[in-house]
Amino acid sequence: MRRFALAPLALLAFAALAPAADPAPIKVGVIGLDNYQAVAFTELFHNPKAAPNLSGLKVVAAFPAGSPDIDESVRELPKWTEGIKKLGVEIVKSPDEVLRQVDAVLVMSLDGRAHLEQLKAVFKAGKPVYVGRPLTASLADAVEIFRLAKEHKTPIFSCSQHRFSPGFIGMRNHEDVGEVLGADVYGGCPREPHHPDLFWHGVHGVETLYTIMGPGCVSVTRTSTDVADVVTGTWKDGRVGTYRGIRKGAPKYSATVFGTKGVSTAGIYGHGIPVKGVVPTNDKYMGYEATAIEIVKFFKTKTPPVSADETTELFAFMEAAEESKRQKGAVVKLETVLAKVRDKK
Repeated sequence: MRRFALAPLALLAFAALAPAADPAPIKVGVIGLDNYQAVAFTELFHNPKAAPNLSGLKVVAAFPAGSPDIDESVRELPKWTEGIKKLGVEIVKSPDEVLRQVDAVLVMSLDGRAHLEQLKAVFKAGKPVYVGRPLTASLADAVEIFRLAKEHKTPIFSCSQHRFSPGFIGMRNHEDVGEVLGADVYGGCPREPHHPDLFWHGVHGVETLYTIMGPGCVSVTRTSTDVADVVTGTWKDGRVGTYRGIRKGAPKYSATVFGTKGVSTAGIYGHGIPVKGVVPTNDKYMGYEATAIEIVKFFKTKTPPVSADETTELFAFMEAAEESKRQKGAVVKLETVLAKVRDKK
């Protein structure tokens, strides 16, 4: 009798010594499949050899949203729909079907015009959401998106994959630069007729400028031709940053950074700059992996790594640049374009 009475105690002791089971993964859904990033992130999340800071997520469902009036969307949608199916993701018939199956959402459709409507359902469901660039095709939509997110208490963030690329984010207080006093950023800036000039692809370069400089820009002026755009921003502390959007010639993505200790070149491929959780190399693009790490952290903590205020300012920067172009290079204050949007509400 004594032998049998001790058996439950032995089982309890064994259970205490056994390793804890891994928690169930966070189930993720995708809205929009005309963008390679949806597949790139899914590959990283599903990699059985992923580092701990890339584990714990599983993409389970996707809705193949696309835009028939954008050539790139029409061309890429079938390719990446098939690509994500091969990774074991179920293709469903509506965003609502995605939302019923998941804990968190990636809105990855290329078309910034579509995101406000796509996000309304996400906000009502209260699912944490990451939105790929461009967040919107207008400053007004950006302001409305963050207003609705706050109203529904839904965690949200959006960024270019350049934001966390080690070669760019690593320039803040880099040992060769010190405190950043200014930056000249450059990169490709092709136009798309349904988006303002900088909102389509130039947003990556503008985000790079904000990654290095931080928020606090008060005014911009812009020179624009069919060869290039040059947008100069003045920060409230007197620092100056520029973005050169390249339309003709090699569209290299890089920056010159000016600081209290020196001047250095930043690049998209890392250049040996250390960033916690990422091991950069000179020949590997780290943007998707570094951003995926932040998405994992965000879905687990529900704390955005980029604030709504900074993202709104970034879009105000681009809208002010559009207004400067309309005014043939006049200086335009960011507060002016923000006030116009808020006055219309």
